[in-house]
Amino acid sequence: MKKLLFIFLTAASVIIFNASCKKTFLDEKVYSSYTPEALSDSLSFDAAMAGIQSQYALWHTIGADNVNSQGWLCVWQMGTDVAFNKAPADLDPLAVPYTNYENLTSTDNTALVAWKWAYNLINNCNNVISKVDGATMGQANKTIIKAEAGFYRGLAYNTLATLFGKVPLITEPLTAPKTDFVRAALADVNNLITADLLFAKNNLPTINNVKSNSKGKLFARPNKSMASHLLAEVYLRTGDNLKAEQEADAVIGSGDFNLINARYGVKSSQPGDAFSDMFIYGNQRRVQGNRESIWTMEIENPNTITGGAGLVTSPIFPGFTFAAPQHRRVWGNRYHQQAGMLLCDSLGGRGISRIAVTYFVLNNYGAGDMRNSQFNIRRDYWYNNPASPLFGQKVNPNAAGVDTNRFIVPQITKWNQYDPNDAFGFAMIKDIIVMRLGETYLLKAEAQFKQGKTIDAATTLNILRARANASPIAAGDVTLDFILDERARELIGEENRRMTLMRTGTLVNRVVGRGLKITGIAAKHLLLPIPLSEIQLNKDAVLDQNAGY
Repeated sequence: MKKLLFIFLTAASVIIFNASCKKTFLDEKVYSSYTPEALSDSLSFDAAMAGIQSQYALWHTIGADNVNSQGWLCVWQMGTDVAFNKAPADLDPLAVPYTNYENLTSTDNTALVAWKWAYNLINNCNNVISKVDGATMGQANKTIIKAEAGFYRGLAYNTLATLFGKVPLITEPLTAPKTDFVRAALADVNNLITADLLFAKNNLPTINNVKSNSKGKLFARPNKSMASHLLAEVYLRTGDNLKAEQEADAVIGSGDFNLINARYGVKSSQPGDAFSDMFIYGNQRRVQGNRESIWTMEIENPNTITGGAGLVTSPIFPGFTFAAPQHRRVWGNRYHQQAGMLLCDSLGGRGISRIAVTYFVLNNYGAGDMRNSQFNIRRDYWYNNPASPLFGQKVNPNAAGVDTNRFIVPQITKWNQYDPNDAFGFAMIKDIIVMRLGETYLLKAEAQFKQGKTIDAATTLNILRARANASPIAAGDVTLDFILDERARELIGEENRRMTLMRTGTLVNRVVGRGLKITGIAAKHLLLPIPLSEIQLNKDAVLDQNAGY
């Protein structure tokens, strides 16, 4: 603050001095703002890209667009085959329509927030892309900035296309209100997505050459393999399955990544396994030994500058800031509210049981599958309060007074994280792995299956299953359902399950016999409704609604 005050006073004195000499001081020039006019050199474009990264990161926080709701994270898992809410009376309002689908209407807040998040991101990317050619910096730097912005624009449009289908195409910055949007053909949207991502893939650096700071932090800046991984997903959605396989192969064959097959990192000498090591706080970054991660959003301690999802201020303790992501609370249970239990590191920190893993997931593993080990899915608890007469004993879920609805519940451990300086768990300072090689193999297997190459698909899946010590499969075992089952085994708590099932057109069918507490789901829910407020504000053209809403 002292530095900022000094800068402000210095700038003010210069303005006053200039004002006494000439009248041109009234001419407005922007020198210290992140407005489009300020984009002129490498520093300003780096700042703009940092802003775009932070804006993207809103997707992973309490709620994008500052919607203060942990239900935001829930809606992408609940009402599918992998997660459900065990206490409907405590269901976050944002999440209600994604279990009780009869409540999903065109006034849905989640749909509106997703729509606004994407178009805000797109417009900021358009600002960067439109200004970069005129910047005073080298051509190589210009190309990389344009590729980074193109990556995020392609990502945003791919999110829109998956969730809404046809959407308005905007490729130039909006500088004034516009009320005549129309939905572009889906093919046109897809063409822009692939063009942006191909440009990104061809011009971004490899992960080993991404610009970092003196501490080796990448700050989630895009790399070539991020673009190829996302392209593989896009091509699967558009039916270009050979291209999807090729993009997945580009990542797998790059030599920059490998599946984690051996123990490593800060707890490698403690009980655990290679799979669980990837998700331990202190192990998730490339510089920490995680060579499976393609894209890690780096979250910093609340008392330092963040390179990830940013900080928010506690409404309870003024002046106390904490990282916004709340995955631990959403996925972790309330064991600490069980009599005889205390919050601790080994049990994952403080969760509040927003969602629980479905029985389908819990029973989805074969014998010996590492991903189902006690280090990856916790099913057993021991009383840990020294003041309790039960101290040291295993919690019997059938005993009187044991709450198996929200307190003693099986939970994945990927989001375990405990900070002794924040024992109550306001913050989550754990990094977020957005893309990793395990998923790339799954995308490749899906692409091979959709081309009828079931032998190749089985080979690809067996690479992943071998890492997990799961039994190998044969070509005849490979179906889309099997691949989606394998995604649940590998990516539970990581992937956006709703978007995966929407992309593959399987959302409705997959909840049958697997989903829990779901009512009213129908074919129309393969797309979200176009937000009614957007339709109403668009007074000079017709913004069509999706069928059934």
